Parts: sequence; structure tokens; C-alpha cells
Amino acid sequence: MIEPDHKQLSLRRQCELLGLNRSTCYYQAAKESTENLRWMRMIDEQYLLRPYFGSRRMTTWLCRQGECVNRKRVQRLMRIMGMEAIGPKPCTTRRCPEHRVFPYLLRNLPIERPDQVWSTDITYVPMPRGFMYLTAVIDWYSRYVLAWQLSNSLEGTFCLEVLESALELGQPEIFNTDQGVQYTAASFTDRLAAAEIAISMDGRGRALDNVFIERLWRSVKYECLYLHGFETVPLLERGLTDYFAFYCHERPHQGLNNRTPAEVYQERKTAQGDCPKRR
Repeated sequence: MIEPDHKQLSLRRQCELLGLNRSTCYYQAAKESTENLRWMRMIDEQYLLRPYFGSRRMTTWLCRQGECVNRKRVQRLMRIMGMEAIGPKPCTTRRCPEHRVFPYLLRNLPIERPDQVWSTDITYVPMPRGFMYLTAVIDWYSRYVLAWQLSNSLEGTFCLEVLESALELGQPEIFNTDQGVQYTAASFTDRLAAAEIAISMDGRGRALDNVFIERLWRSVKYECLYLHGFETVPLLERGLTDYFAFYCHERPHQGLNNRTPAEVYQERKTAQGDCPKRR
């Protein structure tokens, strides 16, 4: 798709024509052996269905599928994928002891308008010959995906970058995350505090504290990633661009009275005199 040595079109121009971020052309999916990637795909699919499976139960399940794998291998793969039992959370839930943890502010809070609560998370993205990580920011009221980004590592930079992209569209009253090191880091919390945004963090092991983005990950994987098996990072970026446009602007949600997230978000934002930009 992309030809770095094209004689007539620069790399920048090729990315513009394809609607891709130029940085994706330099990304390489993180590598593992073919056997490990196959097990990681199986673990990922089972984990969406059984997020309370730890390495012991996941090993038992794999063995019952006829896979010859020991628990130590499963532990390592789940650690790479950022998975731990109880809820589908990245390994960033192992917070840094020096980082401040904020209380959970959303319990019994009625969600009544756009930009009242935003949240973010990270999920593992399987690929045929590697894997990536995906983060997104979602508006709780409308389920509108404000921004998203891929990375081949769990370093905190891409989480801060997606936050900045989302803040270009508006500003929430409350921003909710898990207790991962990316989100408890001073660079992340200081950015929210500087914008006078209240910070909320999930309780340990409580997946339902961030339920809307967990549902988003299920939709992304079953409706896009598992169906297509994107071979390269640029293809993955393009596929996710198309899917999130569909998810926000075309896919009706029963919880929104069969309206789309964009319709609900724009309807209320228009009334407030501020329409979102299309991703």
C-alpha cells in the first residue's frame, strides 16, 4: 500500500491520500513466535468472554482445547498482553507506588449530558505476525469516540497524545481511568488538573467501573479486528479509521434509542453551541 521509495509521491503525500497518520508507517508490530501469537489470539478471545480467568484457569482452558502449554508460558503471554483476572485491564493497573491515586467519582452518578464524563483505557490488538496496543477516549453519555491511537508499546506517551487530541474537541467535567502507571503519572494527571477536570480512577479489580469503554473494546474486536486480521500496521490504522467512523456515525445503539453516538453527541453539543469534529 505504502511505497517508501516511490519516485513521484513522497511518503507524506501517500499517507495524506490514504488518510493515514505518517507515524504509522514507521511503526512495526511487536513480535512473538507464531505459536505464541496463536495462543495470544485464543487467550484474547476467551478473555473477552471470561475476564475473570487468571493464568491458572486460562491454562486449563487452553489445555482442554488440545493446546500443550504450561502456566508459566500463559502467565508471560498474559503479562505481555496486559491482562489480569477480574476485569479486562492492561497491566498498567499495576500502578507505581509513588504515583497518586484518585478516588472513584462515578458511583451512583447519573450521566445526563455529553462532556460530563469521559474515560480511557488500553487494549491488546492481535495481528497475524505481531501485536499492537490501542487506546481511546470515549464520552460516557453518547458513547462517542473522541480520539484513539495505536502504539507498539505500553509507554505512557501515546496515552497523553490521545488525551490531547480529545481535548481539542471539548472538555469533560470528570475524566475516568484505571490505576495504570500511564494514568497515575504526573504528566497525565497534571494535564487534567491544569484544565480543571476532576480525576476519577477505578477501584482495583473493578472492570465495571469503566464499563462503556470495555463494551467498546468488545465491539471493536468482534466487529473489526477478528474479522479482518490486518497484516500490517498501516492496514490496521486504516481499518480502525473506517471502523470508528462507522461506530460513531452509522452504527445505531439500543442504549441510545437506536441513534448513533455522533447524533447524540452533536445534538446536545449543538444546543450548547459547540459541534465536535469528525475523527
